[in-house]
Amino acid sequence: MEASDKQPSSPVPKKRSYFRDNPPPKTLDSHTKLAKVFVSYHLHSDRGVVLVTSGGTTVPLENQTVRFIDNFSAGTRGATSAEYFLEAGYAVIFLHRQFSLLPYSRHYSHSTNCFLDFMTEGQNGEVVVNPGYQQKMLGVLRKYNAARRENKLLILPFTTITEYLWELREIATLMRPLGPKALFYLAAAVSDFFLPKDRISEHKIQSSENKEPMANGSSDPETSGSTPAGQGKQLKIDLDPVPKFLKSLVDGWAPEGMIVSFKLETDPSLLVSKAQQALEKYSHHLVIGNLLSTRKYEVVFVAPGKEEHWIRVPVHRRIKSVTGARPDIKAMKDGQTTEQEWLRGEPEQEIESLIVPEVARMHKEFLERAQETKAEDDEDMLAKALAWADSGMQD
Repeated sequence: MEASDKQPSSPVPKKRSYFRDNPPPKTLDSHTKLAKVFVSYHLHSDRGVVLVTSGGTTVPLENQTVRFIDNFSAGTRGATSAEYFLEAGYAVIFLHRQFSLLPYSRHYSHSTNCFLDFMTEGQNGEVVVNPGYQQKMLGVLRKYNAARRENKLLILPFTTITEYLWELREIATLMRPLGPKALFYLAAAVSDFFLPKDRISEHKIQSSENKEPMANGSSDPETSGSTPAGQGKQLKIDLDPVPKFLKSLVDGWAPEGMIVSFKLETDPSLLVSKAQQALEKYSHHLVIGNLLSTRKYEVVFVAPGKEEHWIRVPVHRRIKSVTGARPDIKAMKDGQTTEQEWLRGEPEQEIESLIVPEVARMHKEFLERAQETKAEDDEDMLAKALAWADSGMQD
């Protein structure tokens, strides 16, 4: 074929880089410095370090953000789990959605009471804790002060999906020297879609302007089916999928750490299979599956090479609903609890008090396997070195 007969090749689409196209947040440098000091402090101790991500990520629709896409997450799972990780002896980096729930303060900020209801005025005009809440509040305060005093809790906020991903990458990289002592507990509700920066409006999107041509080219709203000017218009947003960074975390950012992800579904028939698919796709260590309707009472652990394992709070110890409804009688008949257990009024139990010890146990096994592998590798290297030295002496 002559050169002139060659067909022009189709242009190859340029691969987009999320971190090149979406600049880092202004707070990244300061957060990185804090995380570096925190990790270095715990690097040579026997304590594991866990990164707990918590809360939802927003997707801004304008650079000067007025509108954004959000989800329902309040950060309950992450904030509660962080407390139990601290009790289990971990140092915790708590990467959370700004203004979502925080460890310890969640007991009072996420209450049906106004925070001021926990306080009263003393005899001399001072503010004091209401006597009815003093014992519990003192216990929470002591735990919080101990965590901060021992430098075991670092709290870092994010808001948008881009801020979250930049923070995750930087912190994971800083935790790499921890090796298998690093644990990643990814409880944040991360957006699946985002609006690329080059398609974001600089200013507030005006709902009253209707300058776009109507679908059929007509200027008559009655024949075009469009909304008359001054009454608003349809807002159509073309979102891109958020790149799946879990594989990057496993393979590059923290290749020796143990990585735990969460899978939320609404269809019970899909939960376990979706969790298994995630394990196969990303090759991490544990997926904790939960259903929207029962996430506060039961979860399922799905790990490579193991049977699915359900963890459930006994019905008689589940946190009561706002209506005060009692447990399901069917569950009692199924043997999960009894009428007598319910009537005993045993204290309510948070499911995170069951999840975290099980994760910690698995992390301990993970660390032991890593140490055994390292010892075997060291023995192999030593044997090879001795063999090489012996062959040299014989020569």
